[in-house]
Amino acid sequence: MEKPSSSSNPMDSASKIADRKRPPEPAVKSRREAESGHSSKKPKPSSSHKSRESNSSSSSSSKVKASHILIKHEGSRRKASWKDPEGLVISATTRAAAAEQLVKIKEEIDSGKIRFDEAAKQHSDCSSAKRGGDLGRFGKGQMQKPFEEAAFALKIGEMSDIVGTDSGVHIILRTG
Repeated sequence: MEKPSSSSNPMDSASKIADRKRPPEPAVKSRREAESGHSSKKPKPSSSHKSRESNSSSSSSSKVKASHILIKHEGSRRKASWKDPEGLVISATTRAAAAEQLVKIKEEIDSGKIRFDEAAKQHSDCSSAKRGGDLGRFGKGQMQKPFEEAAFALKIGEMSDIVGTDSGVHIILRTG
């Protein structure tokens, strides 16, 4: 078997030689950067983090903080949860039954019988349940579209009606 040549194009080897002969450009740092050891230049965002990067540099209104309660059902994209690891209950729950369960939970919250965070801890199928449903701050493009639209439309302290996503049905409380 014949070994392939390293380069059949003379321009390839010429550019490699030129690159080897070129001295590296000196790194120029400001006095502050040199003293702190940090660069003031921001790294270029990768394409997979583009929306997250663009949101972090814009005004604080481009992000919201919210908590939610998720009830999964037979149509949910992932039919397991911390409460139902095998997905047996979830697979047997219709969307209508999940929505009905959320309506009852919302009524209990509205009447003051239970706080939102406590209801999330007891009923939510999301792993955020252990944090009272708290999802933290998020920007546009980070959540499923119906969830994002509902969360951004709420005023701080306001609770949504039922919102359906591929994950299940939710009620959302905007907290910031």
